[in-house]
Amino acid sequence: MSERELVNWEKRGSVGLMTINNPPVNALGAKVVNEIVECLREMEEDDGVRVAVVTGAGPKAFMAGADIKEFPQLMQGKAGVAGMYASRVHNMFNYLDGFPKPTVAAVNGLALGGGCELALCCDLRVAAENALLGLPEIKLGLFPGGGGTQRLPRLIGEAKAKELMFTGDFIPAQEALRIGLVNSVVPQAEVLNAALELAGKIAQRPGVALNLIKQCVDRGLQMTLEEGLRLECDLFDRVFLTEDVREGVSAFIEKRDPRFSHR
Repeated sequence: MSERELVNWEKRGSVGLMTINNPPVNALGAKVVNEIVECLREMEEDDGVRVAVVTGAGPKAFMAGADIKEFPQLMQGKAGVAGMYASRVHNMFNYLDGFPKPTVAAVNGLALGGGCELALCCDLRVAAENALLGLPEIKLGLFPGGGGTQRLPRLIGEAKAKELMFTGDFIPAQEALRIGLVNSVVPQAEVLNAALELAGKIAQRPGVALNLIKQCVDRGLQMTLEEGLRLECDLFDRVFLTEDVREGVSAFIEKRDPRFSHR
């Protein structure tokens, strides 16, 4: 387990559990950004971690947005200051989005602004029944600057994403499920266990194939269909060079459970 002030992670079997603990609402400040990157780097380098779960400490908030107290330093009337801030935040979000292992967000409570953007960077999202999600930046005269204008439309469609960003309204977990923003909704007391159970199930699958699936989908979404299909062929060829595919096929033919080595 890591030992940091605001963000730490621990192993739960083959799952790395990263928890943001920045009371009272786990706001996304500069220190949180840096410590998330440090934790992600450690989980990436740990071969025993197959899947990462991201959550916030306590039942109140996954992450209730950026640390607004840091915003006055961005209002200096100089072009480029806020853009540099956004770029630093983007680097962290992009790292999480492109993390080579599957990621699951356990959305326990408020996921607003930067918190919603953090959840969007995870591959899957499990939400508590009491969760509220949204991008309310418009109410401050702003717009989402942590990738929300790009990731949300790709996930739920242009019109609904614009509606949420134009109004700044929060939506409850069941509505988020209906529009495809989250994958499942569970009772508040069960959200972390549900996310860990899902992550544990995924962690049993062969790791190289999981990584290649993620590449196919994520890179393919930025391509034409024709380009994406070529990428799929290339990576399909690569997966057939792994030890795991030989083990999986052999186990199927021999009618036994496979023993994957994640190589």
